Amino acid sequence: MHTPFDFNDDDRRIVYVKTVDVADLPEDVRAGAGDRQHLYAVHDAAGQQLALVADRKMAFVLARQNDLSPVAVH
Repeated sequence: MHTPFDFNDDDRRIVYVKTVDVADLPEDVRAGAGDRQHLYAVHDAAGQQLALVADRKMAFVLARQNDLSPVAVH
């Protein structure tokens, strides 16, 4: 039975958005972060980072523009 909340549904491609401390990133990425303390990473279900962006809203927009369903990770 298929429900709107079936997390095993292959048609629904979920990605995870999480906050990343700039201090934990490689030096070349830190240099490009300017004065930001945090960036936002978009990860697939396997944990692979797909994108690193400047703000949370941008991460969600990027995911949706690519037909992905973003979920925040706390």
